[in-house]
Amino acid sequence: MDADVIVIGAGVAGLVTADRLAAAGRRVLVLEARDRVGGRTLTVPVPGFPGHVVDQGGQWAGPGQDLLYKELARFGLETYPQQYGGGAALVLFRGRARRYTGRIPKLDPLTLADVGQTQLRFDRLARTVDLAAPWRTPRAGELDGQTFESWLRRVCWTERGRDFFRTACEAVFATVPANLSLLHALFYAASGTSLEHLITTTGGAQQDRVAAGMGTLAVRLAAQLGDRIRLDSPVRAITQDADGVRVRTDDAEFAASRVVVAVPPTLAGRIAYRPAMPPRRDQLTQRVPHGGIIKCHAVYAEPFWRADGLSAECASDRGPVKVAFDATPPGEGSPGILLAFLDGPESLRLGELPYEQRREEVLRSLARYVGPQAMDAVAFLERDWNAEEWTRGCYGAHLPPGAWTQVGAALREPVGRLHWAGTETAERWCGYIDGAISSGERAAAEILAA
Repeated sequence: MDADVIVIGAGVAGLVTADRLAAAGRRVLVLEARDRVGGRTLTVPVPGFPGHVVDQGGQWAGPGQDLLYKELARFGLETYPQQYGGGAALVLFRGRARRYTGRIPKLDPLTLADVGQTQLRFDRLARTVDLAAPWRTPRAGELDGQTFESWLRRVCWTERGRDFFRTACEAVFATVPANLSLLHALFYAASGTSLEHLITTTGGAQQDRVAAGMGTLAVRLAAQLGDRIRLDSPVRAITQDADGVRVRTDDAEFAASRVVVAVPPTLAGRIAYRPAMPPRRDQLTQRVPHGGIIKCHAVYAEPFWRADGLSAECASDRGPVKVAFDATPPGEGSPGILLAFLDGPESLRLGELPYEQRREEVLRSLARYVGPQAMDAVAFLERDWNAEEWTRGCYGAHLPPGAWTQVGAALREPVGRLHWAGTETAERWCGYIDGAISSGERAAAEILAA
């Protein structure tokens, strides 16, 4: 055999799986379709500003993500707060801009009360979710039989309140609430502590950034594995029998005792399996679409918005940029960088436009937040994750109505000699880098116990 275990995918989940197995003395081989490691994390240099980087993929760490902080500390990767620049955040709803500090945007009293009562009811339901088996949650059929949008229409009194949650949904899931099972929205929020935690910066999931870039974590993990990683090796077919598993790429075939598929379910479903996957597993991979994201960085000579007392943390019910952040690197003399997310339907619409037109729309949207100087970017970077052949969207998969209760049990369940990893399979911090790490550790533990 070529290895004891073959790991498919060199994202964080796959690299952690291989790292833990190698540490336990197993011979591992990692096959990665891309020409790089890191999966949905990617750190790139800022043009014209040597020594500075931005994260075009996953980038944040926050309280409760203990596995991620532990892994960062292992490799000496330092973090710094997202809000290190200070200043007020900005919310732009129904054409009216309001500055605020703290966690709660300045909304009118009726909308604020509506948001509060809706969030309270959502949190109560989220606390009932069985994270290990969401389909066993009390009233799972009822919760999974409706969308997050239909629940909002019934529970949230005001249109402005509903717009608040729609914007939050697109920021967290990169899709509209009409596409989500309510049970999935509840599971995802509970997996990451709470919905408020997921949309909060200081004290929440967007609290810290990595000075060297989050993509550096995958690079450091890969360095531990060395030549046990093969890039440009997309897996086309997996055949298993009583003797082991054979994995075929475009130009080679490899044999192992077991395989860990550490790619998102929608990509795992594009692999040919012999024998075929059980019907429940096959149906699962057909019913877990990704959200849509184009991540943009507008670069300036300096962070001009800070002189106006703004943090550049912005949210709006109008696109194309509904969420923006300050992505300026720490230190004197750093360029000013604005991070803009094009998510959900807007990412699909703008992804079809020519680059110059898309850039213009993004900068005009940023100018609504921080002023006309936003039009004067000296560089503009973007990453269309929808167009990535080996990603097919970000941030992760979401389950539509009926999926958790009908096919959700197949998400983590091994099939013969095949095991599954990836942030979508995590119980805690599903969809986040911490979840990718825990999924890799779980898959490795399954194999070591087999």
